[in-house]
Amino acid sequence: MLISHTTRQTAFDRLRRFFGGLPCRVQAAALPWRQTKDGVEVMLVTSRGTGRWVLPKGWPENTEQLSDAALREAREEAGLEGGTARDEIGRFFYSKALPNGRRWQCEVHVFPVEVASLADKWPEMKKRRRQWFRSSDAAKLVSEPDLAELIAGFGSNPRQIAV
Repeated sequence: MLISHTTRQTAFDRLRRFFGGLPCRVQAAALPWRQTKDGVEVMLVTSRGTGRWVLPKGWPENTEQLSDAALREAREEAGLEGGTARDEIGRFFYSKALPNGRRWQCEVHVFPVEVASLADKWPEMKKRRRQWFRSSDAAKLVSEPDLAELIAGFGSNPRQIAV
C-alpha cells in the first residue's frame, strides 16, 4: 500500500507535537504563470535568506482568505497583478528555520495566479529577484519535491487545473 507524502507528513506532525515540537503552520503561495507562444512559464522569486528559488508565499493576515493572501504575497514579493484561482491546486510542506535555531513545519497551500501585469517597483524589489522559467525548468529549480511535482503538473494544462 502506498502512503502519500501528505499522509506521512500529517503523521509526522502529530508525532512531533506529541514530543513537544512546534505545530505545523499554514502559509499561502502564489504560482504566477503566463502562456507564451513557447508554452507555459512560471515566475519564481529568490528567498531573502538563502537566495534559492521559491514561490511568493507567506502568512495569511487576520481573517484573510488563503487565495487573497497568495495574491498579496505575489504583489509584495514579485510586483505582479493577476487573477487568482479561488481553489488551491495542491499543498507542499517545508521546514522554516527560525532565528533561535528551531525549525517550524509549514504547510503551504498553492494558488495559481495568471499574471496580467508586472510592476516596475514593488515592496521587496531590493530583497529578491524575480524570473520567468518554463514550467519544467521551474520544477527542477525548487527544493521541495511536492512543489516540483505541482509545478510540473500545472505546466502541462494550466487552464484546466486553475479553473
